[in-house]
Amino acid sequence: MKNFSTSASLFSRNLSLNMGGTIMELSTPRVMGIINATPDSFYDGSRVPEPAQAVEKAREMIQQGADILDVGAVSTRPGSQEISEVEELERLSPVLQALRGEFPDFPISVDTWRAGVARVVCDRFGIQMINDISAGILDPDMFPTMARLGIPYIIMHMQGSPVNMQDAPSYENVVDELLQFFAERIYKLRNLGLNDIVIDPGFGFGKTLEQNYTLLGQFDAFRMLELPLMAGISRKSMIYKLLESEPDQALNGTTAAHMAVLLKGARLLRVHDVKAAVETVKIFQQIY
Repeated sequence: MKNFSTSASLFSRNLSLNMGGTIMELSTPRVMGIINATPDSFYDGSRVPEPAQAVEKAREMIQQGADILDVGAVSTRPGSQEISEVEELERLSPVLQALRGEFPDFPISVDTWRAGVARVVCDRFGIQMINDISAGILDPDMFPTMARLGIPYIIMHMQGSPVNMQDAPSYENVVDELLQFFAERIYKLRNLGLNDIVIDPGFGFGKTLEQNYTLLGQFDAFRMLELPLMAGISRKSMIYKLLESEPDQALNGTTAAHMAVLLKGARLLRVHDVKAAVETVKIFQQIY
């Protein structure tokens, strides 16, 4: 009974995000739907490079209960090659313009590690959140830029870069090293005046299968940072390789992993399959 009481009290902690002047409470975990304006993301079901496709995908996700849309234009799958900032914006801009035309006030996050892209999409399209796979490592101007923009900022841990991150990931203690990494990044951001920070341990980004499951099993350790925790597990290789399947067969495993991170304190799920994730959250909420 002691363990349940402790967990219940932690889930009730008052966390929220200021999404463009609207407060998003996180007492109920939120679902972020993935929209990839890319031709080469690892899961082809998420690829919607044309504006009309993106709008239809967004409409479906919103109807299914998505709370946020996360739009990206650069594949970050293992071994992917970097594109230029110009090309990233050329992919993003028509999709964001179309989404804003159809859903002018809906919360949209942009998945980018470039400060220049963050500035442009916020100025032009009123984006309410930035999702940075490098936590400001790949672009030193990202932290001061996010402080000026003053919108919620997802910082993710990645060892290496998408080109080489899965070559030979190595840690003495993966959880301890990530906690130290985030503590340092949070300290710098708060000194710049940014407080709306979300933590993402970066499943699959510079981690072996075993390291990913160590992070999953000890996900609740990141609660000590006292910030919202996000999990991006959806259909990743840590699911389908363990189950000896492929990304398009990994929904059942993804749902199991989603329930595990919810039970350990996740407040945001970044997903390809919104309906399944929303149903998982409902069952989780009923438990607590």
